[in-house]
Amino acid sequence: MAKSKIVKANKKLAGTAADTYQKIEDTVVRGYKKVENAAVSGYMKIEDKFVDQYLTRDGESVEDAKKRIKHGDI
Repeated sequence: MAKSKIVKANKKLAGTAADTYQKIEDTVVRGYKKVENAAVSGYMKIEDKFVDQYLTRDGESVEDAKKRIKHGDI
């Protein structure tokens, strides 16, 4: 009888630990994704501003300038 109580308690603790770990992992991953998206978004804004200010030709959009530069026509 004592053994089965210990086994039941162990299973309950294992389930609780696994659930808690999963919640922590999800929170950390969500936070990392927010930071990553903010960093990429900030970089893209800076990149677009730079391309617009220094690399576009007359009447050319930022997207067209990026395509032109990517294909090597600087």
